Amino acid sequence: MTQRYAIGPRETAGLNTKELRNNFLIESLFVAGGIELVYTHYDRMIVGGATPTTSALPLPCPENLKAQFFLERRELGILNIGQAGTVTVDGKVYELGEQDCLYVGKGAQEVVFASADAVRPAKYYLLSAPAHAVYPTTRMTQAESTPVEMGATETANERTIYKYIYLQGIQSCQLVMGLTKLKPGSVWNTMPSHVHDRRMEAYLYFNLPENQRVLHMMGEPHETRPLWVSNEQAILSPPWSIHTGCGTSNYTFIWGMAGENLEYTDMDAVSIHDLS
Repeated sequence: MTQRYAIGPRETAGLNTKELRNNFLIESLFVAGGIELVYTHYDRMIVGGATPTTSALPLPCPENLKAQFFLERRELGILNIGQAGTVTVDGKVYELGEQDCLYVGKGAQEVVFASADAVRPAKYYLLSAPAHAVYPTTRMTQAESTPVEMGATETANERTIYKYIYLQGIQSCQLVMGLTKLKPGSVWNTMPSHVHDRRMEAYLYFNLPENQRVLHMMGEPHETRPLWVSNEQAILSPPWSIHTGCGTSNYTFIWGMAGENLEYTDMDAVSIHDLS
């Protein structure tokens, strides 16, 4: 498990493009037959990916967690962006299709990832935050979620938001998680933009066609910085930073937060006129 240390807006303003990418972009999460984990010091979130092929993959407990098992003091959100598979939690099997979600509560000792087809594997996106209470392991399929339509064709941000782990959905200690699908012809996400000083956020961009990219913008509203992001790459967003993007095509992205509260609407809006 690699680590990313937290830095503030003053330090970030002085970084060049390579340094921005090294601090905030996660370029490789889905490695066939393996599990990749990144520990960020923004709210102690762990961002990861599990891609089982011919063999099932148990969730490891990295030595630097100083724990007996991964979820001894943590909770875990899992969202499958690949093909069908199963996640087994302490012997109980949960089937996850494409874009289905599973929450695993604090105290679960064994989590095992598997794919139904090794050639067309599941790809499990992982978000884990520290937890101080136990909530039950719960599955929610995309069909069971309540989609919200937002945006408009005229502003190129017509999109559908699927909420999974949040205050009115799957219960958690501090983890919030869902995904947003942009419709064909729409390319902007999270615009108008916002910040939320009370919690960090991570984005995973996926379903981006080959040879297309997303121009993700971060930084303070008056000091925005761009990063080009490829398919199935993730961005770490500090609490002080905006997080918005514009693609060369439509795409889907997973958003996940940890921090002060579970309120989906806890954000401080930034007017388009105030961006620079």
